Amino acid sequence: MSNNHAATKLSPPPASPRVATPGKATILAIGKAFPSQLVPQDFLVEGYIRDTKCHDLAIKEKLERLCKTTTVKTRYTVMSKEILDQYPELATEGSPTIKQRLEIANPAVLKMAKEASLACLKEWNRPPSHITHIVYVSSSEIRLPGGDLYLAAELGLRNDVGRVMLYFLGCYGGVTGLRVAKDIAENNPGSRVLLTTSETTILGFRPPNKARPYDLVGAALFGDGAAAVVIGADPVIGKESPFLELNFAVQQFLPETNNVIDGRLSEEGIYFKLGRDLPQKIEENIEDFCKKLMAKAGLKEYNELFWAVHPGGPAILNRLESNLGLDSQKLDCSRKALMDFGNVSSNTIFYVMEYMREELRKKENGEEWGLALAFGPGITFEGILLRSL
Repeated sequence: MSNNHAATKLSPPPASPRVATPGKATILAIGKAFPSQLVPQDFLVEGYIRDTKCHDLAIKEKLERLCKTTTVKTRYTVMSKEILDQYPELATEGSPTIKQRLEIANPAVLKMAKEASLACLKEWNRPPSHITHIVYVSSSEIRLPGGDLYLAAELGLRNDVGRVMLYFLGCYGGVTGLRVAKDIAENNPGSRVLLTTSETTILGFRPPNKARPYDLVGAALFGDGAAAVVIGADPVIGKESPFLELNFAVQQFLPETNNVIDGRLSEEGIYFKLGRDLPQKIEENIEDFCKKLMAKAGLKEYNELFWAVHPGGPAILNRLESNLGLDSQKLDCSRKALMDFGNVSSNTIFYVMEYMREELRKKENGEEWGLALAFGPGITFEGILLRSL
């Protein structure tokens, strides 16, 4: 007679879900939005050369090479044939077009910001009236009052909602927004912060010029879109679903590097100039910055963390991976966001985080700790020590 009970192997009990640290800010919901025009990278060169009436074969060949090295496959853009038909001066070298650009950009970024915020609020599943603060990030609009007020009104938020506007931070703006929202949430018990970012490349669109080689980098790399998250401490059990804890945040600038990423607003729009030494400067300083964040939780092994890194471009990701000795899959979410959306400035970190949420949910015992990193003008580093819940 066999003893079935003796032969049965008991499975280990399921791991307890991680609980948010009391008083620490958490991300409770996330949303994103894009303009309607999707541009496959394979078709970008012909369209850009046609729209800007460029007849220089060398410029076309250079743009084709850049489009391949960026690893971008698709992007969304506000710019369209209809806009160029209405504003042909945007494709004319030297035209004073800042007024026209803002006529397009201001409503476009607000529309995307509203759509991303509504998607986020839908996932959060609580009334908009429960939002106590709004943090709005953009390097793509200029007006008074700012997009923070217009967005609050469009969403039907309370008229006493606390508003913060973060303008012209560039690619690190999303993580700055997280740091500011974290401070608000942790210092105002019961608060719920809506952080929204929205960007378009309209301000920088122009015909190619050999004197401005980085215009082609922008044409090959950058895209448009918006993102939103709701942030709060002490999540309401049964009503809110936190997935990342914002444990500790650091901002740091590298002295004497303020000209490496140089942006200037002019009558013709905004001009960007990127120094060739940008990836090297980041590589030289990133390890100490990461160690500063990791020390707060006594962490030492890079490959025991998950990584949500703003994909400024493939060279930055490759150097960070090599310098820190990261396993090849550690930056997959950053590479996927770059491939699917391009560099969308302040928004991109949230696209990475959304992919990261999916990856962590697939794992039975996924990494508990991770880092969110972004780099931009200054050179400024923004970093947050994350904890997966």
